Amino acid sequence: MPRPIKKRVKKKESETEVEVKDKLSELKNQLRERRRTVMAYGIAAGVAVIVIAGVFYYRYSSEEKSRLAESEAYSYYYGENLRQPMANKQEQTQKALVLFKKAYDYKNSPRLLLYIANSNYELGRFDDAISSLNEFFRKYPSDQELTPLAYKMMANAQLQKGDKEGALKTLNTLYASPGAIYKDFALMESARILEGEGKTAEAAAKYRELAAKFKSSPYYAEAESKLSGKKEDQGAVTP
Repeated sequence: MPRPIKKRVKKKESETEVEVKDKLSELKNQLRERRRTVMAYGIAAGVAVIVIAGVFYYRYSSEEKSRLAESEAYSYYYGENLRQPMANKQEQTQKALVLFKKAYDYKNSPRLLLYIANSNYELGRFDDAISSLNEFFRKYPSDQELTPLAYKMMANAQLQKGDKEGALKTLNTLYASPGAIYKDFALMESARILEGEGKTAEAAAKYRELAAKFKSSPYYAEAESKLSGKKEDQGAVTP
């Protein structure tokens, strides 16, 4: 009598079901982890967007406040503010200085620093002017457009303080700086300082260089007059 065949279908189905359930469970876990990851990235991205938006808003706000303060400062500096006219130029310059500083606090700018320095200069605060100019040289050493003007202002402030030696060094630096702007000024002011100290030979060399290199300069006639022996303003220098 043949042996009965045992049915294994249910067992196979049971193993398959278990295997499927395990895979489903694993898939669910993976999906759960992915969802957590996505949520984490989403939160991080959201925070980043908020931070970036805040930075841009702060920058825009600061730039706008700086622009408004600077615009108002110009109106006082050039005497064009009709809403609050000042009694005299000194009051206008003082008000402009306060606004230039306010604008600079909102947004640093080499241009604003020069206006701050020049406002202090016009108010007779030469130490403050020099301090602002030193900050300019420290923060914006590569600004070739404004640097010559800063050196010119520095030399004038030093001369007002009676620091002729410092002024000569500044003028020499100005003359050696890139570009051609104010080089004739550097030569003329150096010559005047040297002549005033009795260093006529050194002064004559400066006049001679100015007359040779800057024939279209507004200082050319004075330099030629000094070299030709004609007395003009400060007297003659023999070449």
